[in-house]
Amino acid sequence: QLQLVESGGGLVQPGGSLNLSCAASGFTLDYYAIGWFRQAPGKEREGVTCISSWGGSTNYVDSVKGRFTISRDNAKNTVYLQMTSLKPEDTAAYYCAVVRGYACSGYANEYDYWGQGTQVTVSS
Repeated sequence: QLQLVESGGGLVQPGGSLNLSCAASGFTLDYYAIGWFRQAPGKEREGVTCISSWGGSTNYVDSVKGRFTISRDNAKNTVYLQMTSLKPEDTAAYYCAVVRGYACSGYANEYDYWGQGTQVTVSS
């Protein structure tokens, strides 16, 4: 059974940090590029970052560059999102998704499988 499960979300103060994980089961992540997306209430879902299947290429939306870092550990079949210097505008439900192939995609409609999401709330 194919599954993606996000974890690590929660409430954090502005300037704080959170580390999200996305664990895959029922399949291997080796053959997929992986993206993180987020969606705030009343807003469109946006691509945050993506990492290629071999881990050699990453992309970030301008608003998170220098603050967020995506990584993957194929041995653990898991992808991570390290978030630092969090801002209130980072508040959203965060989703991991996979797209078959080597290269990243910034378009949500190109991804094959999605997790259920984990909530990140940045507030004082």
